[in-house]
This record gives sequence, C-alpha cells and structure tokens, in this order.
Amino acid sequence: MGNFVQKIWRWVKGKLPYLITLVLVLTLLILYFWNRIFVVIGPGQAGALYRPLTSGTVTDYVYPEGLQVLFPLNKMTIYDTRVQVIQHDFTVLTNRGLPITLKLAIRFRPIYELVGVLHQQVGVDYPKKIILPQIESVLRRRIGQHSPEEIYTNKEGVLSNIIALAIEEVGQKFVEVDEIIIRTVELPKPVRTAIEEKLIYEQRHLAYKFRLEQEKQEAERKRIEALGIMVYQDIISSTLDENLLRWQGIQATLEIAKSENSKVVVIGSGEQGLPIILGNQ
Repeated sequence: MGNFVQKIWRWVKGKLPYLITLVLVLTLLILYFWNRIFVVIGPGQAGALYRPLTSGTVTDYVYPEGLQVLFPLNKMTIYDTRVQVIQHDFTVLTNRGLPITLKLAIRFRPIYELVGVLHQQVGVDYPKKIILPQIESVLRRRIGQHSPEEIYTNKEGVLSNIIALAIEEVGQKFVEVDEIIIRTVELPKPVRTAIEEKLIYEQRHLAYKFRLEQEKQEAERKRIEALGIMVYQDIISSTLDENLLRWQGIQATLEIAKSENSKVVVIGSGEQGLPIILGNQ
C-alpha cells in the first residue's frame, strides 16, 4: 500500500506543472463562462433557452425565477413579463387628407407561456417588430375612413372603437396589450380652431333651443291657466242672479251683526236694499 502511494506521489510530482496549468485553465474557463453557467432570473422575469448543439430554442418550457445552471455553450435570454409602458407618437391622414398626430402610451406584456415561441420567431425587440407596427397599421387604416372632426371629438366613440380593434389584433401576436392610452390628439391649428368654433356654436344653438322650448312650455302653461280662469268665470256668471247676491249680502250682514263690537244696523237702507252697518266705537 505504501509503495502504491509513493508511486502516485512521484507521478503527481512529475506532472505537477501540467496539473497546475490544467487547474488554472479550468478556473479561467469557469470565470470566463461564469455568467453563462450561472444565470439568475429575477422577479417578474422568464427565461428562453437556446441550445446551439442540440435542439435550438426551447419553445415548450419557460424557465422561471431563480438560479439556473446551464451548459456553457447554451444561452439564456431573459424577458420581462411584468406590465410595461412604451410611448409612441406618429402622424396619420384622415379621409380628407388632413394630418392628425397621435401621442400614445401603450401598456403591454408578453404572454408568459409563449416566451419561448416569442424568442424564436420575433426576439427581444418585439415591441418595435410587433406592437408598434400593428397598432399603427390598424389606426392608419381605420382613421383614414373618418373626418378630422370625428376623430378629434371621438364622435360616437369612433376613436375608442378603433383603439379596441388595435388591441384585439395585437393580442394575436404572442403579447397582451392591456390598454392604449391616447395622451393627445393634435390637429393643424386652423383645423382645430375651426372645429372648436363649430362646437361652440353648436352649444350656443342647443342652449338657445333649450330656452325656446322653456318659453313655449311657459306660454302653454299660461294659456291653460287663462282658459281655466275663463271657464271658471263663465260657470260662476251663469249661476249668479240679483236675488242670490242680495241674499248672500244679508247673510254676511247678519254674521257681522253677531259680533261683540257695538254697531247700528239699518235694515233695507243700503244700496240694492241691503242693510247698512254704522261703525263701532
């Protein structure tokens, strides 16, 4: 046993320079490929792996958060799967050839289960290859069918419907667009001024129309009230005669005579034969 150990030791001493060189080379290789061997996928991220020596891009498995140990020649590409926002400005022509500048804020994220397919078919710059071109295509095609006023005022939800259609179409391309926010809609100043003046005149017209309708209703109310008074007077006139009025005067005089105040009542000495009441003290 001792002889075997001595032989090993003599062999190691003879090969020591080569062994040291081998260790140093392995250490340098590990240090050089450290970032390719040990990959950390952070919170809200997903990994897509590419294997150049075997199957290429792995599309049926998405690498989750945490530490991943890889073969040095394989390459891991990390995608952010959280909600992201990209701002985009572009100009589109309406059906009358007038330009409209739209400033958008697009909220999106890649579909987690399709990160591998997205990496294989599109790549990390998918916002510029998929999202922006697709949204622009839909907006240019649809806005070109409407007038500047319809787009600027979102008449009958025209612009909202176009945005919804753009979101639907982009959602078919490995990504999910949560919302397209229109920050501003800019028209040439003369066109914008003309539209705003038209809107002001329309509001004035509506206000005048409202006041006119109110006046018509008030006139109708007064007409109905006057008609009621006239009918009432006709009914009262047809039921009154001289004897009835004299009788009601006598009854009223008697009621007054019953009061505690002192007075003198002269029967039949007044106008139309009604009693006369002389004042009290």
